[in-house]
Amino acid sequence: MSKTQHKWTAEIDLQVQFFDLDPMQIVWHGHYVKYLEQARCALLEKIGYNYPDMKASGYMWPIIDMQLRYIGAATFGQIIKVSATLVEWENRLRINYLITDAQSGKRLTRATTTQVAVHAETGEMCFVSPPVLFEKLGVQPT
Repeated sequence: MSKTQHKWTAEIDLQVQFFDLDPMQIVWHGHYVKYLEQARCALLEKIGYNYPDMKASGYMWPIIDMQLRYIGAATFGQIIKVSATLVEWENRLRINYLITDAQSGKRLTRATTTQVAVHAETGEMCFVSPPVLFEKLGVQPT
């Protein structure tokens, strides 16, 4: 693992599709959320705690905050790389994203999502991540 690569990182490559374009012929800003979701699912799958696993463990993990910073536009046919890195997990899941042009490495978008654990049965928010998450990550709570 390189110094810049984190243990809990997943990367996917996507080709920008025509149906994602706006009238200006660039990716409509709202579609970036879909790209983040695809990378987040790859990350959660790598951890072994994707959405079906979350549901089976009795927890939901709704997104409570999302920040995006658009730096450059993605265009039709372009191959983009979307990386998702888990950076916080003790009280919430905080994931940082970077979208780049796959060929040049040029930065296009940075983003962050925050999710919290909610008991599926009671609907109550947890103020500490549940033990199942620590088990999946192979870490001890501090």
